[in-house]
Amino acid sequence: MELGVFDQVADAVRGLVPPELGSFRTQARRWGLKAWFDLDECPRAHYEAQVVSAKHVPGAEVLAIEVGFHLEHPDDRENAAGLRPLVAAEASWREELGPDAVAGPFLGRKGWCRLSEAWIDPDLGDPELCFELADRLAAYVAVVEPLRTDRR
Repeated sequence: MELGVFDQVADAVRGLVPPELGSFRTQARRWGLKAWFDLDECPRAHYEAQVVSAKHVPGAEVLAIEVGFHLEHPDDRENAAGLRPLVAAEASWREELGPDAVAGPFLGRKGWCRLSEAWIDPDLGDPELCFELADRLAAYVAVVEPLRTDRR
């Protein structure tokens, strides 16, 4: 059985995340991957790489892949509160994550928040895509997780 792109990303990213951050968990699906630490179930604040409809990403014609950190609490205020310290710490993550990282509203769902980037119209058949996604997701994890927890 051939692994899907996001199954491959999950395998690759596990080897890239610093072990001192905790017990790293992943959940791959056909169109995305969620990642988090320590808990058995994925929490509302987690890392994600996922296919996003072009209608939610300016400049995309077919689709986009979003990669980064999500806050998906039912209470919009809780999402905003979780994003605030990351926005305040922008100077510490901007150099590592670069100009494409956006801290703000979620792509396609009102009330959720993100610190992520969108890859416009990627080639889903590119054999290097899974490694590029794993590397980028691991970068978000390594930079963001210490800012939102006491784990350094």
